[in-house]
Amino acid sequence: MEGVEHRTVEVNGIKMHVAEKGEGPVVLFLHGFPELWYSWRHQILALSSRGYRAVAPDLRGYGDTEAPVSISSYTGFHIVGDLIALIDLLGVDQVFLVAHDWGALIGWYLCMFRPDRVKAYVCLSVPLLHRDPNIRTVDGMRAMYGDDYYVCRFQKPGEMEAQMAEVGTEYVLKNILTTRKPGPPIFPKGEYGTGFNPDMPNSLPSWLTEDDLAYYVSKYEKTGFTGPLNYYRNLNLNWELTAPWSGGKIQVPVKFITGELDMVYTSLNMKEYIHGGGFKQDVPNLEEVIVQKDVAHFNNQEAAEEINNHIYDFIKKF
Repeated sequence: MEGVEHRTVEVNGIKMHVAEKGEGPVVLFLHGFPELWYSWRHQILALSSRGYRAVAPDLRGYGDTEAPVSISSYTGFHIVGDLIALIDLLGVDQVFLVAHDWGALIGWYLCMFRPDRVKAYVCLSVPLLHRDPNIRTVDGMRAMYGDDYYVCRFQKPGEMEAQMAEVGTEYVLKNILTTRKPGPPIFPKGEYGTGFNPDMPNSLPSWLTEDDLAYYVSKYEKTGFTGPLNYYRNLNLNWELTAPWSGGKIQVPVKFITGELDMVYTSLNMKEYIHGGGFKQDVPNLEEVIVQKDVAHFNNQEAAEEINNHIYDFIKKF
């Protein structure tokens, strides 16, 4: 990661760690769970070499960015507030947005609340979660998949942290990053156990080196998982707070990319929503949907070069 500059900036009342490289129009990268700025290592190098300024923060509660103690400090509004302050600090009016997993969810909020700040959005893995005005987000997931669906298991403060501690940080990160199991992740009762990935391999896949894993582990051993888990603990509160936007359209130009084995794509009726017209209805400027063959959830790392090209091909049009 030579030539990547790291700095800590003050945004929205917290200290945020940002990695950046290159000069030109800003591409803002938002990572997911359980990740870090580092998940974008391939994209940072690729886009900075093609005339862009790649900027990848550790989101609130992650890595070297501050982690407020209060659970309610992790709503979509807090995180978007951090990002607007960061964009202001970068001295630009608009950014190209690239986001994955929880970062993608936050990316949709950013496009919803402040479309004036986003030139175009390359969204990985998580499409817009269409707000059902009749049922809270987590309640809907529980009704669909039961109490042991991972999002439901993440709700109770301290409980999942304790269960993760039983198996250890390295096990948890390896378990999640290597999963290729499609469909909703359902946990074993009362423990982390096999978690997301009952078929966890002994060796790492070619796209994740021992050094890569060790970097994630070193940061999570310092921070723990509470900050990241607090995002899930605000899903119902986000549902309440975003009532004013219910039924609103996302007007930003969007390209959506997912792996065909992705756990999100293969659950929650996402395929029907993405391909059946619902997604395009909510996002009128959805220009392209790409489904990558034999690729799982962490497509920005697993299929890095393909993702780099997809990002570049889309944003160079604007």
